[in-house]
Amino acid sequence: MNHFVYKNDDLFCEDVPITGIVEKVGTPFYCYSHATITRHFRVFRDAFKDLDHLTCFSVKSNSNLAILKIFALHEGGADIVSGGELFRALKAGITPDKIVYSGVGKTPEEMKFALTSNISMFNVESEQELQALNTIAGAMGRKATVAIRINPEVEAHTHPYIMTGHSENKFGISLENSLQTYESARQMKNIDVKGISCHIGSQLTDIDPFLNALRKLKDILQELKKMAFDIRFLNLGGGLGITYEDEKPPHPLEYAMALKEVLGKENITLILEPGRVIIGNAGILITQVLYTKSTKNKRFVIVDAGMNDLIRPTLYNSFHAIQPVKIIHSEMVVADLVGPVCETGDFFAKDRKMPAFQSGDLVAIMSAGAYSFSMASNYNSRPRPAEVMVKGKLFSIIRSRETYDDLIHGEMIPEFL
Repeated sequence: MNHFVYKNDDLFCEDVPITGIVEKVGTPFYCYSHATITRHFRVFRDAFKDLDHLTCFSVKSNSNLAILKIFALHEGGADIVSGGELFRALKAGITPDKIVYSGVGKTPEEMKFALTSNISMFNVESEQELQALNTIAGAMGRKATVAIRINPEVEAHTHPYIMTGHSENKFGISLENSLQTYESARQMKNIDVKGISCHIGSQLTDIDPFLNALRKLKDILQELKKMAFDIRFLNLGGGLGITYEDEKPPHPLEYAMALKEVLGKENITLILEPGRVIIGNAGILITQVLYTKSTKNKRFVIVDAGMNDLIRPTLYNSFHAIQPVKIIHSEMVVADLVGPVCETGDFFAKDRKMPAFQSGDLVAIMSAGAYSFSMASNYNSRPRPAEVMVKGKLFSIIRSRETYDDLIHGEMIPEFL
């Protein structure tokens, strides 16, 4: 469920007409629904209410401070994968004891920042990372709490670029080496082993891969108990999918019930790292038609947003529904919705049936809350778009549109030129 609805043929976000935002902000811009974000977070969190658990929002899916603030206000945590994301989470008010640090390439500086910030734990992904963390923590006179991220060899049946739980992926430590890694960690004076972690991929619409991964983690947990490890946390990661087109992902309650059945009566805290399932359908990208053109083979609708603003269709061949902001055209045509970036790969929809958009029309690209602005760039020296949040009858700019001066911030021409 989301709060983008038509009222008298005008698209609204909650109680605000999109056209009213366009008048104040211009295009393109991202628009987020506060009511949708909070509802999705509560539904997901409450699905596990009878379990000891921590819900850590995946910051990489959308890292805007205003969005992170919502989770802070609802006592949520954060799953981070960089020092920059840690900085953002702390700035938004998420408490350090609810921050989990994942990622295969943590730098020494990032480790120091996380240790100084007293985060909850690190998800360690290699033997060398474990050794580096031990050395750095020792030099700081601290102990690093860790979970070992295990690669459970589970097929996630998703796009290859967002599949993370198989031996061909760069993530985690293999099942066969996991117990040896735990034993190595136990010998390190500045490492406190408290968890097991895994993450098998993103945009999963089937529960079975999650259950298969959890069963394998439970087997490892039993072995670790025999080895006298005090494992208190089991991190199953995120990855639950959403509906972009005709997918039918499980409801969070169905997901939770299935996990609880496999988990049984284990006395352990479950850590979950949802991202897309919370924010994906809570955001849209608004753009305006610049021109239309036709060749003997194609009809093109050229808009002012580009692949630098939303790269998912180019990168993943992902589907985003295309809707008019104002329903004024009854005729439907087959066309490509494309941007102004100097790349043939700059598209949002190809050979798609859509309204017969004309120059000046406003277009909503739906389900753009996750991995959209967070992956935006300045390719073609294009300023990144504004971001807006709506709450009821109010809206606020939560990120200003970049200017040309922003494009060259930090750049300098050396004296020898």
